[in-house]
Amino acid sequence: MSDIFELFLGLILGAIAMYWVFSFFRKKRSKELTEHQSAILLDKIKSVCKLITVEGDFAEIYRYENTKERFLSLVSSKKKALIIINAKAHIGFDLKKLQMYADNDKKRIILTNFPQPEILSISPELQFYDIQNGLFNSFTPTDLTSLNMEAKQHIKDKIPQSGLMDTANKEALEAVLLIEKIVETIGWKLDYSSLEMNNRKKQILE
Repeated sequence: MSDIFELFLGLILGAIAMYWVFSFFRKKRSKELTEHQSAILLDKIKSVCKLITVEGDFAEIYRYENTKERFLSLVSSKKKALIIINAKAHIGFDLKKLQMYADNDKKRIILTNFPQPEILSISPELQFYDIQNGLFNSFTPTDLTSLNMEAKQHIKDKIPQSGLMDTANKEALEAVLLIEKIVETIGWKLDYSSLEMNNRKKQILE
């Protein structure tokens, strides 16, 4: 009778031990899988990189003049042109600058800071009018490269007055909702409550 009891007790203890070992490895595997999921998810969000939310068109008239002096500054030669700049500017967010971390236990991504809008690209097209070359100072192909750079800077200086940055700020929520959809694809949640708190504090300070 005692042999049967010992055998029965041994089977129970063995089953408990096996269950404990199985549970331990299952939890460990689940934790590793969760951590792997969160790492992939964070990389996936940042791989979106630059997110364009606002596009602006600019048409500007730019007067270009360049003067060269020769013979000990006794003789000068001027070249000039009237340039029409048609440019397209893209404003948005660099998602690589996001500040966020993963809460693996609760399967959520916590967004603690969202980047400010910035100029992502400016594409100018130049049309030249009233081109006047000087005696020893004429336009060259190198001038086109230089003028493209000047045109980009000219448009860049105009952007703060255009209201595009303010519009992009208003579109920030759309960018956050896009990230939320990415997070939900693997059954996680996005927590951006700290952004809302920071925004309320900012409004109070203003």
